[in-house]
Amino acid sequence: SSGTGEVTEIPDQATISVGVTKTAATVQDAQKQTNGIANKLITDLKKLGIKGKDIKTTNYSVNPDYNNPRPIMMGQPFEGNQNGYEVTQNIDVKIKPIELINKVIDTATKDGANLVGGVNFTFSDELQKNLEQKSTQMAVSDAKTKAQILSNAAGVRLGKIINVVSSTNNPRPMMGIAQKTADETSVPTNVTPGQSTVTIGVTIYYETY
Repeated sequence: SSGTGEVTEIPDQATISVGVTKTAATVQDAQKQTNGIANKLITDLKKLGIKGKDIKTTNYSVNPDYNNPRPIMMGQPFEGNQNGYEVTQNIDVKIKPIELINKVIDTATKDGANLVGGVNFTFSDELQKNLEQKSTQMAVSDAKTKAQILSNAAGVRLGKIINVVSSTNNPRPMMGIAQKTADETSVPTNVTPGQSTVTIGVTIYYETY
């Protein structure tokens, strides 16, 4: 007999990608601008309560910046006037408690981050485990009830349980969208996590007689 248990809850953590990209005539100048903003951002995120282990640099790149480059055609070399250098740093931030998400976004933009996106809402490991336990209990109860109904209808008696098989449907991270108006200095960001569901399926095998 098979049963299903579902538990719906509001995610308790979020991840977001923030970053900064700057262009200058020299690599040193571009790095100085980018590093200055990134370092201030990391400091301010820690002041908000974000732990250092939850702030991770995922990309640091230095590339030449070309001004009005000629399109690349098959068999022809790239041509363009180098305007300077572009330095980009991307940082992933895990946010818990989730209530800090809007402050993190506003702090990042205030500090000069010009790359903000990839907001995902998820369950922490602790909450995921708790929800799986609750939904498993519901699934087992559902399967036992169905087994009893089926056995009564078929005129057989249930014996001991000989096997239990379960499967988990982990929720996918939910994307969030930062709501901003044209006047970003006066209107705070409003990102909401919504809800997500953990589903457990259980199949119970009985002896019958």
